[in-house]
Amino acid sequence: MITRQWHYFDAKDQILGRLCTKISVLLIGKNKVDFAPNLDGGDYVVVTNSDYVKLTGKKELNKLYYSHSNYPGGFKQISVHEQRAKDSRRLIIHAVSKMLPKNKLRAGRLQRLKVFPGSEHPYGKK
Repeated sequence: MITRQWHYFDAKDQILGRLCTKISVLLIGKNKVDFAPNLDGGDYVVVTNSDYVKLTGKKELNKLYYSHSNYPGGFKQISVHEQRAKDSRRLIIHAVSKMLPKNKLRAGRLQRLKVFPGSEHPYGKK
């Protein structure tokens, strides 16, 4: 029987990578005594204030996110500053996604990650 708990994080003034490693451990379920790598026994994670997450060094200016539509000329790149202005939730979701194992359980684990740009969320108390 898998019992899932809810964990709440405030991303305000937190370092992106250090926050996302904690989140990925909870989504995978490695913090539980009955952890099995072939079962999805992770918990729910709610992250608030994604607008205020920090990056170290010059990553705010130099880091780029790449995508391609698989059409000729479909290569796109966007900087962290532009992504934060467009949708800051994608910074956390992208970082956590890259930290999860690349297998069939990944999509279900990412569905249990709830990220909000402000401090308000509909998932109970903090």
